Amino acid sequence: MTKILNIISDTNIGGAGHATINYLKAMDKREFSAAVVLPQGSLLKPKIDELGIETIEIDAMADKSFDRVAIAILEGIISMQSPDIVHTHGSLSGRIAAKNCGKAVVFTRHSAFPFPARIRYSPLRFIFKYLYEKFSDRIIAISPAGADILKSIGVSSAKIDVMLNGCEPLSRANDLRCEELRESLGISEGDFVLGIIARIEDYKGHLGILEAMGILKARGKNPKLIIAGTGSFEDTVRERARELGLCENVIFTGFVTDVALYMSILDAQLNASYISEASSVSIAEGLSLGVCCIASDCSGNPYMVSEGKSGLLFPPRDAAALAERILQLMEDEGLHSALCSGARREYEERFTLENYAHTIENIYRKALAEKEV
Repeated sequence: MTKILNIISDTNIGGAGHATINYLKAMDKREFSAAVVLPQGSLLKPKIDELGIETIEIDAMADKSFDRVAIAILEGIISMQSPDIVHTHGSLSGRIAAKNCGKAVVFTRHSAFPFPARIRYSPLRFIFKYLYEKFSDRIIAISPAGADILKSIGVSSAKIDVMLNGCEPLSRANDLRCEELRESLGISEGDFVLGIIARIEDYKGHLGILEAMGILKARGKNPKLIIAGTGSFEDTVRERARELGLCENVIFTGFVTDVALYMSILDAQLNASYISEASSVSIAEGLSLGVCCIASDCSGNPYMVSEGKSGLLFPPRDAAALAERILQLMEDEGLHSALCSGARREYEERFTLENYAHTIENIYRKALAEKEV
């Protein structure tokens, strides 16, 4: 039995947390066992406890990649747990502690934010390259774009494994629940419904979506747009919706827990990120329900959405192009139907939890084999 000790410093449930939970759900328990180290009070703990996986809380590293105090604490836990592999999710402290204990280290970089020019084009790149390579045996990038970002600071491609996120398939809500939700949101029968389920942050591109909605409204088209989520940019997005006269077209729901229900009433999901999008779990969840996606051709998106098969792509921050893509789906029922059918096929072929877990476990096997050489 190969024992994996996961270390994650998040107190909230973000992309790294979802990815960790998804793997633990699909882990091959005949070959692997797992435990997870978390900061005290992390919202991940009850979710992981539900899976029957051991959690270990420490009073350190909360939302910090590097916490000097955490290193000694983590070394003690690693020595006590004696894992075969330490898998860290953004925690430099965890990687240092694991290396100090002589363990094989797998590190997932869940972000696809590019390194700023002050790092890429200065001696700082050598420091970052050293930290990544010295304290990791295998580095997982969650899209080919993420791998390119690591290579931009000189990280060896021989150390990098590319893995797209997977998810459990969502179950479509029944007709009655869908009708009740549409009624509560003021959506009428026959309305074309778009949705973005994401944190409301500038780089997620909500303002560009609103501009596209304004273009469509000026052309006499009135699709409904559901914005589900919260974030630091929410007030700005709400104000822009008012300025564009879209109050009757745009519906803000706040954070939603029943993602499947909201996805069930969408005709298309939107993703308009223009800086960073690694491999969106939200896109994968929509595909699992047969909801096609219109996504920006940014970072990991073109690796998640196949143009003309499971969705449509548009240039980042190009509201006019996004409006045209939406109009295509609204006016061509055959195209819309084909893309929705293709979405489900794309999920089954590429984004199931089983595929996701199998990829991670192959990386674990590779890390152990390299450690033995």
